Amino acid sequence: MKTPRTVIIGVCTYRRAQLRDTLASLAALASCPDLTIQVIVADNDDTPSARPVIDAIGEWFPHPLIYLHAPARNISVARNAILQAARAQCADLLAFLDDDEWVEPDWLMRMERRMHEAATSAVVGPVRAKHLETAPGWMRRSAIHNTTPDVDARGHAHTGYTCNMLIHLRAPAFDGLSFDEALGRSGGEDTAFFAAYQARGGEIAFAPDAVAHEIVPEARATMRWLMRRRYRMGLTHGEVVAAGRPLSGRLAQAGLAGAKSAACLGLMLAGIFSETARNKAILRLSLHVGVVAGCLGGKRPEHYGGAAPAVRRAE
Repeated sequence: MKTPRTVIIGVCTYRRAQLRDTLASLAALASCPDLTIQVIVADNDDTPSARPVIDAIGEWFPHPLIYLHAPARNISVARNAILQAARAQCADLLAFLDDDEWVEPDWLMRMERRMHEAATSAVVGPVRAKHLETAPGWMRRSAIHNTTPDVDARGHAHTGYTCNMLIHLRAPAFDGLSFDEALGRSGGEDTAFFAAYQARGGEIAFAPDAVAHEIVPEARATMRWLMRRRYRMGLTHGEVVAAGRPLSGRLAQAGLAGAKSAACLGLMLAGIFSETARNKAILRLSLHVGVVAGCLGGKRPEHYGGAAPAVRRAE
């Protein structure tokens, strides 16, 4: 008889009531042949505020549900706590979801199937956002908060993210990798993690039918929030492409991003009478400005968890 493989689903949380919905969707997952499911929740709050929630849910949850207190208000500390726990258990597969998402019953089955079909050690799925009625109309029409990777002709993603992912933890390209704690309060730690994996020859497949869902809160349904997010994404990309390059190489990459920024200004003018086209051009501009800053060593803005003490290791 074939020995079942272990898959751990990791959820990092920080004072989110939606965590209950996330775990409810994981409780409803369809059974996967040859897979044993465990769920780990890493609480990134200074105090173990999520423990009562996990204890209560654990009384009826159909899979082993493990609580970790990973205090620091630094998302990389929480991710690394899950990563370390999964490795300590010799898990075969590790998935990550955000604590404000929920998945469909066949989500894990589709992720695992895509990994097998593509013969990769990493898979990412899309995240579909649902807007509240108070969100601007152009945001709802354009689905601007959706997360979908750029892919090549084979259906492989150019970059990875942790809001809907599955990795083969024992793959050599993941050996010893961890999330950079220096990026844990500004974001981009998942992009850097997957960039390191790809630098070792790893590939990332895209599973378009393995969908995660989220509701966009009012605080994120603003141009300011979107511009800051795009700038941070560009900043991380700029840092990745500039890494290891001499000054001339960094300047060349910054110059390319600067040219794209200028093109975005043209698109803004061309779309002056279309709110959707104009705002999309502004967001592209924010992304490329971030790339320029990343190539030239720009300072990272901190946004995760508010004011926080010095980083402490997970307990």
